Amino acid sequence: MLKINAFKLLTILACFTAAVSFGQSRHAIIPGADQTQLYLDYLKGKNIGMVVNQTSVIGARLTPSVDSLLKLGATIKKIFGPEHGFRGDASNGATVNDSNDPKTGLPVISLYGKHYKPTPTDLQGINLMIFDVQDVGARFYTYISTLHYVMEGCAENNIELMILDRPNPNGFCVDGPVLDTAFRSFVGMHPIPISHGMTIAEYAQMINGEGWLKNHVQCKLKIIKVANYKHSDSYVLPVNPSPNLNSNQSVLLYPSLCLFEGTVLSLGRGTYSPFVQVGHPLLKGKYSYSFTPVSIVGMSEDPPQKNQVCYGIDLKNYDTGLIKATGKLNLTWLIALYNAYPDKPHFFNAYFAKLAGTDKLRKQIEAGETERQIRESWEPALSKYKFMRRKYLLYK
Repeated sequence: MLKINAFKLLTILACFTAAVSFGQSRHAIIPGADQTQLYLDYLKGKNIGMVVNQTSVIGARLTPSVDSLLKLGATIKKIFGPEHGFRGDASNGATVNDSNDPKTGLPVISLYGKHYKPTPTDLQGINLMIFDVQDVGARFYTYISTLHYVMEGCAENNIELMILDRPNPNGFCVDGPVLDTAFRSFVGMHPIPISHGMTIAEYAQMINGEGWLKNHVQCKLKIIKVANYKHSDSYVLPVNPSPNLNSNQSVLLYPSLCLFEGTVLSLGRGTYSPFVQVGHPLLKGKYSYSFTPVSIVGMSEDPPQKNQVCYGIDLKNYDTGLIKATGKLNLTWLIALYNAYPDKPHFFNAYFAKLAGTDKLRKQIEAGETERQIRESWEPALSKYKFMRRKYLLYK
């Protein structure tokens, strides 16, 4: 009787499952994680750590990749969770503690608690790390900062990092001021624009290639690419990437709207429609649309302007195709709401410069500069970034 290695058999079955799942369209976008036939055999004999959250799923049934790979015979030793935690149910900015996953019994190490970077102790016994987290393509979305520190920890401990790549839903947009490293923080670590136009794997190649890791160490990468993907493609995320990006509309508006987090205005945190509306109580009489933020466990327990009626703009039905058509961020909302706000000296807060990656944008808006003038000031840095970016692209 022909003997077949058990791990090989599981690989064959995984290939068959993938073929069935995606057989309806040869041109469907297939994330790296779903293509188990390309990497399952590589996992054999390795002790694995996985950087994952609720977006880390495999197949049409959206099975968590940890569960799927364990079932397929992979030896997973530890789980590492980014901001919002492994299950994605922690509020923005909330400290996440280490724990044990009740389903698998695996230890879960938080990379958004006591430390951002996995320690040598965290990595002990692991000889392959897997990074499988869905990004949304904005500099201040902290998953790329987590990627940086995971790469650094792996490089310093001679551990290979496999990236199961996923599409960037805002991959068509490369725009915004390039970060001034004087304003470097966890919401902006590298000299890139607000909307960087790269997938996680492409970004990892840039981090290596530009020598951005501590002491210019290099992380050994193994990339499982997305199939049938182009940066211009529309891609609706199958799982919400974080508690307050809970719709495709919010994901597409996020690079343009998150700057309001550096102001006194509410972005709808504390409602079930965050990042698709902006307002403040003092805008009453200037705008008729209103909403009232309240405490919502797992989304925003203490949102800005809690229990206050906020007046402002409703973008639930805004045509996000306009952003895709231009490939540019929308600055008109920020400028218009600043101009309408009666207490201008208190419109911005200290966080704004970190989100913008510069102190210039605030000064330009306060000085009454036009959007065209502001955009002109982003050059030549933005064009230089676009040229640099080409070296690291895996997709057209």
